[in-house]
Amino acid sequence: MNPLPTLPALRKKTLLLPLALTLTLFASACGGVSPASESGSGMITYASESGPVEVPADPQRVVVVSTFAGNVLALGVPVVGADKWAMENPSYAGGLKDAKEISDESLEQIVELDPDLIIGLSHIKNLDKLNRIAPTVTYTYGKLDYLAQHLELGKLLNKEAEAQAWIDDFKKRTAEAGDKIRAKIGEDATVTVIENYEKDLFVFGDNWGRGTEILYREMKLKMPRKVIDNALKPGYFALSLEALPEFVGDYLVVSKYAASDLSFLQSETYKNIPAVKEGRVFETDSKGFSFNDPIMLDFQLQFFLDSFLGES
Repeated sequence: MNPLPTLPALRKKTLLLPLALTLTLFASACGGVSPASESGSGMITYASESGPVEVPADPQRVVVVSTFAGNVLALGVPVVGADKWAMENPSYAGGLKDAKEISDESLEQIVELDPDLIIGLSHIKNLDKLNRIAPTVTYTYGKLDYLAQHLELGKLLNKEAEAQAWIDDFKKRTAEAGDKIRAKIGEDATVTVIENYEKDLFVFGDNWGRGTEILYREMKLKMPRKVIDNALKPGYFALSLEALPEFVGDYLVVSKYAASDLSFLQSETYKNIPAVKEGRVFETDSKGFSFNDPIMLDFQLQFFLDSFLGES
């Protein structure tokens, strides 16, 4: 699920890599990670979840297999390969204009990109093979909160100071925005975030992208009791159209996958929700709203300022 992993990523079927391709990759890929030397080899030691890893001190050809492309781009580090969901994100278009779409199964394409660092989630396939191509660092989604995750990526990329500076500024800006929004809509007003994918509807807690980290964690806006009970702990919750009214608060944010089933928007059930009838619905495109990296968070923050306060 997410950005994070994305909703579609949960449903991807496992594909087996042909033996011949595997052998070809092993023959052509790098033979492993060279240890750092005292005289300086352009490498640093990073303390990853799985232990110390020697990584470039100044990476210039990063492949992001899942989720973290926006974090890397925000820190000014070149990305040469990224997953489908990142490549389709319009907010990343400039930074990824020369990048190639890859996955954890497209090993041959990754070899051709000649990466000096590979980053992804801990559940990616072919981790041992990726490690033969370039130093590979993975993270368990949710082990760190979204800001701590960005700082950790800053450490990996030798950009810790830059990451911390952005975090400090972001927290200041979102706190100020939250004060303004709560002053306008009321301290007890509730906000719900939903998203459609294929024929399903999902409601989100406070750590699964879609602007939820900003709304609930930074701005201190409130979520309805039903959302707390069902989506807060797991991060998201699938629900039926019939149950949707029970989850919608005073305000509703709709993250829309245009290519999926949007018929719920025309249903009487949806139209009769008080927040919908009273025009307190803010719609946005899921492709540019899902993740929780600095690029996305800045975009989401401006979206909420525009939506709640009419600022632009």
